[in-house]
Amino acid sequence: MKTSNPVLARLGQAAERERATGYAQPGPYAQPGYPQQYPPQQPYPGGYGQPVAPPAVTPMTLDDVVVKTVLMLAILGASAAAAWVLVPDALVGVAWIGAAVVGLVLGLVISFSRMANPALVVAYSIVEGVFVGMVSKAFDSLYDGIVLQAVAASFGVFFLMAMIYKARIIRATPKFARIMVAVIAGLFGVMLVNLVLALFGVNTHLRDGSPLAIGFSLVCIVVASLSFVLNFAQIEEGVRMGLPQRYAWTAAFGIVVGLVWLYIEILRLLSYFQGDD
Repeated sequence: MKTSNPVLARLGQAAERERATGYAQPGPYAQPGYPQQYPPQQPYPGGYGQPVAPPAVTPMTLDDVVVKTVLMLAILGASAAAAWVLVPDALVGVAWIGAAVVGLVLGLVISFSRMANPALVVAYSIVEGVFVGMVSKAFDSLYDGIVLQAVAASFGVFFLMAMIYKARIIRATPKFARIMVAVIAGLFGVMLVNLVLALFGVNTHLRDGSPLAIGFSLVCIVVASLSFVLNFAQIEEGVRMGLPQRYAWTAAFGIVVGLVWLYIEILRLLSYFQGDD
């Protein structure tokens, strides 16, 4: 099945190579009424003459994505809790930055990889859990109860977007996808430039609680929320395309990335309104 989504197109090409040896296809010796395998069944080495059927490739389902997403979130939550308890206060900043860098590298590798890699996705969940745990611990030390508020708001927005998508109130059209990709890339670039300038002592007022900072966080929250529409559309189309079951890890990875981004932005926004407490 053709798709206008470049990510799914790339995954579909990789999946097609897997299906070539795993799905039943008409062979050169096909006869009416008899299922055939492609490539044709080959004899065992040594000339025993017994047929060898190629392995079956199980297609991905929505349930697979749900299970993998829950598993990733459970791993992330456990990692975050462990980091919160085990990392001393003096090392929170170091662990925060280290986990952010490693998580970014793993995220880019997973995003641009042509093959689904469950081990990398699990490793990303662990590292990102450390990052989330350190950020949460730092904010909670300043504003009591803010973490629970941010978690509740993040999952509330996620389920709201799921209902909106199911009702087809917002559709992931090709134009919508192109705009979202451009906006997300632009925001990432702005945040990267802001981080570099901050390291040199330059305050752009994007992260200091000013009206500009509040507006920027609101924009990020809206974009992060809309990114779930792309995730849901990719999952739906991936199921229709018959991607192999292990690609559910890639789909779950996209949802978790969006949730973490949404959580961090909501946490930051809430902190702006509690800064004078």
